[in-house]
Amino acid sequence: MNTKPFTSGLSENAVTITRVADRQWHALDDDLVVGRGHAEHRPDGRLFVSIDAWHDATFDRLAEAMLAELPTPLYTVVDEADVELTAGWRRAGFTVRRREWEYVVPTDPQITGAEAVLPPSGVTIVPAGQADESLLRAVDRAIRDEVEATVGWQSMPAEVIPRPEGDTIVDPSKYAVAAAPDRYLGLIRVVTVIRPRIGLIAVRAGEQRRGIARALLAHALGTLHRSGFTAAWTEVNESNQAASALFEGVGARPMSSNLELVR
Repeated sequence: MNTKPFTSGLSENAVTITRVADRQWHALDDDLVVGRGHAEHRPDGRLFVSIDAWHDATFDRLAEAMLAELPTPLYTVVDEADVELTAGWRRAGFTVRRREWEYVVPTDPQITGAEAVLPPSGVTIVPAGQADESLLRAVDRAIRDEVEATVGWQSMPAEVIPRPEGDTIVDPSKYAVAAAPDRYLGLIRVVTVIRPRIGLIAVRAGEQRRGIARALLAHALGTLHRSGFTAAWTEVNESNQAASALFEGVGARPMSSNLELVR
């Protein structure tokens, strides 16, 4: 634990920044906590930072202290509507890396048209919880390798679910898959904590544009509808036009946008 304070400013009442634990900082004003900073590694290995402070000056001092101790590159995610927070990170030297839209996705088949969607010939949808784990891991690994070789996996929505080192399948029961007789062609992951979130939908490169992703999405939305959920949520990178078209095709609407910033 670092007990050496980081003090900024000449005022007698200067806010003091202290690292109180590994990757955790507090801003103190006469022993009152007036701001907090935190850094954590996401499952993809990137280091994300966050700051919660009432005043711009406190934010800036926390950022200065944290950035002096943390390695780069550093990332953070902000609600684009939060102009003040975005400005704070820009003052700290962060720039916009990408924009991610959050969509609300209806589940009612009268809206989505999901009941009329069938997988292509020779492909079946295996419901969540029934997939063969070894085949599931194989298709996940193949798709990740394909994405990494092209746009890079970091272009995908940030993965926030903790998982063991080197294990990219968090919970096999959360995945439905599109299956050919000898292998899996695509997958969709839906996790429900407070609300259902479609965290990943992907198809092997050689099997795309056959309607497999749409069939996977239709299956997942139908399952959620039968479970009593009226809507799901998902995030789509602004540059991923195919994913935007897929979700908008079932009636999804963009509700807000997040900015991923990098320094």
